[in-house]
Amino acid sequence: MRIVVALGGNALLRRGEPMTADNQRSNIRTAAERIAKIHAGNELVIAHGNGPQVGLLSLQGMAYKPDEAYPLDVLGAETEGMIGYMIEQELGNLLDFEVPFATLLTQVEVDANDPAFQDPTKFIGPVYSKDEAERLAKEKGWVVKPDGDKYRRVVASPKPKRIFEIRPIKWLLEKSSIVICAGGGGIPTMYDENRKLKGIEAVIDKDLCSALLAEQLEADLLIIATDVDAAYIDFGKPTQKAIAQAHPDELEKLGFAAGSMGPKVQAACDFARHTGKVAVISSLENIEAIVKGTAGTRVSTAQPGISYR
Repeated sequence: MRIVVALGGNALLRRGEPMTADNQRSNIRTAAERIAKIHAGNELVIAHGNGPQVGLLSLQGMAYKPDEAYPLDVLGAETEGMIGYMIEQELGNLLDFEVPFATLLTQVEVDANDPAFQDPTKFIGPVYSKDEAERLAKEKGWVVKPDGDKYRRVVASPKPKRIFEIRPIKWLLEKSSIVICAGGGGIPTMYDENRKLKGIEAVIDKDLCSALLAEQLEADLLIIATDVDAAYIDFGKPTQKAIAQAHPDELEKLGFAAGSMGPKVQAACDFARHTGKVAVISSLENIEAIVKGTAGTRVSTAQPGISYR
């Protein structure tokens, strides 16, 4: 079975943890121990988040020489390499020596006319006072918005259109390699007026990109890993219920928050609707049961309606 695993941010850094290399490696080791359990008999592709890592590199760049800070597409490429290296090493220490690995820098095309560019919403980088944020916005052409009692830069989060490296990913899978790719939603790129590809200042949602990746790879299963065991209605309330199975049309009607479960639900619905296969939202702790079909929120067009646990 060909499986795409989209690692949530908690697989790399727990909430409230200092963003040290040791903490990230420890969390990746835990994720690797779980992923290793489903390697036998399956083809594995691993995608991951990179928000905190890009934020850290951005802070470091601003502290050194703000005028020479690297753009977001370059920072995204750097973090793909860093995180891929750790995943490769930790999984490699668990699996047979003969298992090959590859981390691919993954360029993802977005549409210059995507509505997201008209209303940037993705917070990145450090917090600023209002006066400092307004000064930086004027100097650098940034868009800034309130984030609590501070201000932060926001960039667009356009939808992914095409994954340029899809063919080499397929070639690597044909050679039984475990592939780490599309980290952080991939490196956002677009064509300019001269049909030259260039990077842009944007952040692609990694779950939506993972769904596109799984679709284009003709994957049998998309696992969207998060820090809860399923998608819930009334989450955090006495009336909360875990969703066991759902048709995409019904699941989308429940209106999940854009800042948390919303993109994961949308990604699962997109994959299920476009492919007729199954997407599952759950914790990596349940990965063996997910593959067996007995855990998480399973999104599929095979059955109508919604059922709960």
